Amino acid sequence: MQTAHVLAQGTGLNFSGLQNVRGLPVEITSDNLQVNNQTGETIFTGNAVLGQGDMRLAAPEIRIIYDAAGDNRIERLEAYGGVTLVTAEEAAEGETAVYEVAAGTVRMQGSVLLTQGPNILSGDRLFVDLETEQGRMEGRVRTLIQTNP
Repeated sequence: MQTAHVLAQGTGLNFSGLQNVRGLPVEITSDNLQVNNQTGETIFTGNAVLGQGDMRLAAPEIRIIYDAAGDNRIERLEAYGGVTLVTAEEAAEGETAVYEVAAGTVRMQGSVLLTQGPNILSGDRLFVDLETEQGRMEGRVRTLIQTNP
């Protein structure tokens, strides 16, 4: 059981850094902007970077889908083409990422690499539930946990 205890302390799939920025203003920079009022989508392309507090999301394309109720709430963020997500506690990379804001879930796919301090997890897919603070990595998972001597 000692090994399980070390693993539990060494890694966590909860993206706690995203919880810390909820409600803060969002700033986005990009080379191009396209707005579709009929679908409720705003698409940022070319060196797109979304910042909220100390969180940064960077990708060639970031899509923001607003709530259909028209109250200017973000329903979902989607990022494509090689995504980097950095918070104060962790950094993650993958080919795509989807953040369902109301549901409080994050999905990343495509050669996902998650770094938390000195620990590294990698796999094909990452799913995190921010509300329950639980997550899972799937598809040829590899974990590197640094231990104290």
